[in-house]
Amino acid sequence: MSIPDKTIDSRILESAREEFLTKPYQEVSLRDICKKAGVTTGALYKRYENKEALFDALVEPTLVLIEEYSNQTETFNYNQLEKKDMETVWKNTSHTQNKFIDMIYDNKEGFLLLLCHSDGTKYHNFLHDFVNMVSSASMKFMNTMCKNGELEEVIDADEMHMLLTAYWSTMFEPVIHGLSREQALRHSLMVAKLFDWSAVLGF
Repeated sequence: MSIPDKTIDSRILESAREEFLTKPYQEVSLRDICKKAGVTTGALYKRYENKEALFDALVEPTLVLIEEYSNQTETFNYNQLEKKDMETVWKNTSHTQNKFIDMIYDNKEGFLLLLCHSDGTKYHNFLHDFVNMVSSASMKFMNTMCKNGELEEVIDADEMHMLLTAYWSTMFEPVIHGLSREQALRHSLMVAKLFDWSAVLGF
């Protein structure tokens, strides 16, 4: 009785990651991935329906982390609103940003796939889609702040989207341009000074 090779999955994913990070998506060949992984195409198709499914598998852990981070941040913000302590949210901007930078660099290849190598996939507008998600949550939160008397006026949704696009583009630039984690963390301090959200929101 033969013993199943439990290394096949990891070899396929590692080979695929290397291919997707070094070639445009459209030029990546499943045959080449299999050759580098030392597996048959049949072994790959037993696990992944097509190239898109393989790319999905590579970026899914990063997408899950982003969702978890967003949920944790939202929970923290609403808790602070309930405590009427929004000042802590603004004071924690640098700390919050540094946590996000660490998350990016702990999952560097996943973020690079989404930000730089997703043309031709359903993630090709990753930054835009990410900003849409954040913008929607931010508008909802600001409306709640306004109802609770913590904010006098809610800024325009289009303006919020533009500001967040600029903000998150700036936050992702270090990993896109190959900066080290240390450089990115220094950059984060400058971003926190540049984007004074308490002043923007009139808090």
